[in-house]
Amino acid sequence: MGHAFGSGRHGRREPAIQAGGLRLQAGGRFQRIGRALLLTLAVFGAALAGGLLAGPAQAQRQTPPELQQSPTGGHVPGDALGTASDADLWRAVRGGVSGTVNIPDKKAALLIQSQGDNWRAFRNGPLSTYGAWALLGTVIILALFFALRGRIMIEKGPAGVTITRFSWIERTGHWLVGVSFIVLAVTGLNLLYGRYVLKPVIGADAFALITHWGKYAHNYLAFAFIAGLVMIFVMWVSHNIPSRIDIAWILKAGGLFSKNVHPDSRKFNAGQKIIFWAVIVGGVSVAVSGWALLFPFTTHLFSGTFEVVNAIFGTSLPTNLAPIHEQQLAQGWHAILALLLTCVILAHIYIGSVGMEGAFDAMGSGEVDLNWAKEHHNLWVEEVQEREAGRAEAQPAE
Repeated sequence: MGHAFGSGRHGRREPAIQAGGLRLQAGGRFQRIGRALLLTLAVFGAALAGGLLAGPAQAQRQTPPELQQSPTGGHVPGDALGTASDADLWRAVRGGVSGTVNIPDKKAALLIQSQGDNWRAFRNGPLSTYGAWALLGTVIILALFFALRGRIMIEKGPAGVTITRFSWIERTGHWLVGVSFIVLAVTGLNLLYGRYVLKPVIGADAFALITHWGKYAHNYLAFAFIAGLVMIFVMWVSHNIPSRIDIAWILKAGGLFSKNVHPDSRKFNAGQKIIFWAVIVGGVSVAVSGWALLFPFTTHLFSGTFEVVNAIFGTSLPTNLAPIHEQQLAQGWHAILALLLTCVILAHIYIGSVGMEGAFDAMGSGEVDLNWAKEHHNLWVEEVQEREAGRAEAQPAE
């Protein structure tokens, strides 16, 4: 005790040496323990770093079997990206993949609708170009026909006696279709070509006013067009069933290119039957597609149509169309049919007015010259005269 804790400088230094020896002795053991701890931490850190830096495929391989069999496969519920990269994700979005939304408008789940690019290119390209050429070509052909053939006259001259061709109700149905279609055609063509043709001529303000009211006329007169289609179909369908005499009429082109050639015909000849069915079938189709445009996102016409076509012909047309894609197809189909019907009606208007003498009277007053009727509808004239003779015989004598 006296040596360890003695007084004086030597007495105070000895504990220090002993204390130092004790620290050096203890430090050796702590250093070995420290090195072991550092080595353990280094190994654990390397393993942890390797797990964090590993790719999705490696992480999936390291997923325990019991987690791989779970409903989520060991991944975060929802699997927003899964094993796909950002490029794969946006490629799918660009391809039209829909997500999920909580708002009532489920169409908002479709971020990008790539078919819109195709629709815009088609509308501003082939549709507008070929449609303009079709309309211009029809006018040129009719003008050339009139220049070469001239007006088709009544060869025997007017008889001065008329026969009832159409009743007032038949004429009403005809003009209901005709007038409404003309307005629909003009306003529709304005939507397709007006900004390029009409706007530079009348100015932006006048064009905007005409287009605004033209849109309303187009929308509401469509119902008059549909009503007229129903009327003429009910009244004339029985007279427009194809028959054998139509073949001969077509082979002779109805006598349109030759004089003194008048093929047999009943109330409607083959040419008129073609126009009738073109107006009925095309008119119904353009009306249905117009309905889809007037009340957007309420129908799935093309999806259903493609399903039927696939079932019949074994094709692989898409049947799971997005609502906006349905609208684009309806607009394109509506425009195509409208342009084709406009060309047909232009030919009909020509032959029923300046192209043939006496033809307009059929839908004007309803009375046509007897010689005209015999030259163009001889079998029908015979049927009418037989009915009138039968009625006369059935009347009791006074």
